[in-house]
Amino acid sequence: MDWQNLFFMENEQPLDRFPEGISNTAIFRTMAFVGDSLSSGEFESRGADNSKGYHDYFEYSWGQYIARKNGLTAYNFSRGGMTAKEYMTSYADANRFFQPEKAAQAYVIALGVNDILNAGQSVGSISDIDLENYKNNKDTFAGYYAAIIQRYKKLQPRAKFFLITMPKGERGAKRNELVLEHRALLYALAEFFENTYVIDLYQYGPVYDEEFGRRFNLYGHMNPMGYIFTANMVDAYIDYIIRKNPEDFYRVPYIGTELE
Repeated sequence: MDWQNLFFMENEQPLDRFPEGISNTAIFRTMAFVGDSLSSGEFESRGADNSKGYHDYFEYSWGQYIARKNGLTAYNFSRGGMTAKEYMTSYADANRFFQPEKAAQAYVIALGVNDILNAGQSVGSISDIDLENYKNNKDTFAGYYAAIIQRYKKLQPRAKFFLITMPKGERGAKRNELVLEHRALLYALAEFFENTYVIDLYQYGPVYDEEFGRRFNLYGHMNPMGYIFTANMVDAYIDYIIRKNPEDFYRVPYIGTELE
């Protein structure tokens, strides 16, 4: 077999193929998924009066699909409506997500929609971060998002971090401008922090348009197939990052140990 062609196809892009069976994501034995409703397998329902209901089904989340496929343990550090600010000011500590027994080898972070698009919080920049003390970070999305990374780096210094951009969608010019500002921030954070990578669904993922919604949505959130599709994308992207940067991941088994 030509193993180099298998691992390094010429001009391959991150989502050109979905790995069949186990992927390189399986090198992690524990992964934590920090996010909002789309990280929580949230489904919408409609009552008899057409009232809306929102229900987090973690077993349907894309993180748990990735875990079952690759035989790893996944932690859902997420909830519908979550923002980076709420996560850092109350939710994570209330649920003991920063305790040693819940430390993971890798963290996948998918936040920003509720913060920036829905609540109108300022995106901010790298200058909002105090690398020595996250408590001094500014009251911006960048400040709270970076604080999440800082807290988990303190808990698990050699952990790997994967930051997910928002995909393309039919949002209008102003909202798309904010999506691009969010994307630029994530790339800046990946440069700022060690062991941090961007899963760029804006650049390489599909457009979340009306046709996409007919196939993968249930009301305003995803349907079960949509969460499986998302799991395949995130799994494929992490597999791609590992294959393209193998030297960064040689020592993954030692994360959380004293071994070098």
